[in-house]
Amino acid sequence: MQAQSYTQMGKIKGLIAFALIATSAIAYTYITYFHQEDTLPIYQPYDINPALVDTTLMHVDDHQILDFTLVNHLGDTVSLADVKGQILVVDFFFTRCTTICPVMSSNLKLLHDVLPEGVRILSHSVTPIADSVSVLKSYAEKYSADASKWWFMTGDKTEVYNLARKSYFSCLDKGDGGYQDFIHTENVVLVDTQGRLRGFYDGTLSNEISQLHRDIQFLLQEKNKKN
Repeated sequence: MQAQSYTQMGKIKGLIAFALIATSAIAYTYITYFHQEDTLPIYQPYDINPALVDTTLMHVDDHQILDFTLVNHLGDTVSLADVKGQILVVDFFFTRCTTICPVMSSNLKLLHDVLPEGVRILSHSVTPIADSVSVLKSYAEKYSADASKWWFMTGDKTEVYNLARKSYFSCLDKGDGGYQDFIHTENVVLVDTQGRLRGFYDGTLSNEISQLHRDIQFLLQEKNKKN
């Protein structure tokens, strides 16, 4: 009887050991093959809809946003150096727009109200001749925009349109920025602290603005890990 008890105990121990090994194997398989850490892609031109990308940039594999010289709604001349190290949310609009722009600006206002330090919205006027500094200032006041978080910018039309098409890839790659050229896009672009494109969103949709907010939080965590 005692020998039989030892035998049964041995079987039980064997089953327990097998169960532990099986559980460990399942956990390892899950971690190795199924579990993936949250991440955001780094978009290169070839990752984006070809209709949005200048053909000369299609094969670039280290794209970063271009430098610029524009004027914000405070009347200050600003460049890429003035937003160095910041996370950027970029869109293109015009103050007399009565369709998608008010919706976009209202959604960005909601985002603006919860933005932490180190994140800035850059709204570029696509009708810079009409949208002077004083006009942009009034528009900023309409949305109670904090200038430490949100700039409305104007400048040379050719430069603004070049930024839209060759820096942020936010509109169709057609036109030369001339008199008859016109951009009207709902795209909002997320740029990380290194000037890399990390997300594209429909600025007229509240759920996409919510996703944008979550992605900003991810980039802030990513930035903190590196510091």
